[in-house]
Amino acid sequence: MNNMFQDNINQLSLLAAAIILALTVWVAGKYIKQMKTDRSTGELADENWDGIGEYKNELPAGWAYTFLGTMIWAIWYWTTGYPVNAYSQIGEYNEEVAAHTKQFESKWANADKETLQAMGEGVYLVQCAPCHGIAGDGMGGKAADLSVWGSKAGVLDTIKNGSKGLGFPMGDMPAGLLSGDAAEKVAEYVANGMKGDQPAEFATCAGCHGADGKGMNGMAPDISTYGTPEFVKMVLEHGKKGFIGTMVSFKGRLTPIQEKAVGTYILSLSHND
Repeated sequence: MNNMFQDNINQLSLLAAAIILALTVWVAGKYIKQMKTDRSTGELADENWDGIGEYKNELPAGWAYTFLGTMIWAIWYWTTGYPVNAYSQIGEYNEEVAAHTKQFESKWANADKETLQAMGEGVYLVQCAPCHGIAGDGMGGKAADLSVWGSKAGVLDTIKNGSKGLGFPMGDMPAGLLSGDAAEKVAEYVANGMKGDQPAEFATCAGCHGADGKGMNGMAPDISTYGTPEFVKMVLEHGKKGFIGTMVSFKGRLTPIQEKAVGTYILSLSHND
């Protein structure tokens, strides 16, 4: 067990407490003594409150020196005694978390799909299932149905209902931009990884996502990654407005490997998997 007196912060705190205690006793004793012997003198101010006036006396030297000493102490404390970039328990915790994260990322950098899926299931059940349900079906429309993500049905659902809250510069995607055969063709094209001949109807999507679907340098979501963990990662990091509220961004809450793992697991829920 570490000696508490070896900690620089504890030493400073104890020293400050001792000084404050000593000053308090001295000042209190001085003024209690003065209260017994001194009498108020000096010129009264013009203002009064219910007949109670105030003398135009200088600030007592004891109070002035105490105030000045406190200011000097504060400047010393923040610049030399305990600068803002010095040791702190929060800083130590953050360093430990960063070191553990680095070790975790290194250990699972080349994890196979089965391992990622198992890892993602654990994260999903804790972070995602309360809204989306254990099966990812959105619990009867209370949240997005993740069981269709990565499939044609998932694209059709987005075309029909739109997409809100991702926070891209191009804004939200309104509902019903396409319908009927046009929606079917675009959905099949996107769900297939944008391979093969591009349907003419995709021009409606290209206005925001670009002809290659990559989102025009971050102006809109990159739908060329649809059906991959990378697309799920994008949603996790941006957050999203859903049916029962706003899903916060998980950027910084999950490591890149965990994001990939969650994406792998969610895509395994697809009806077409």
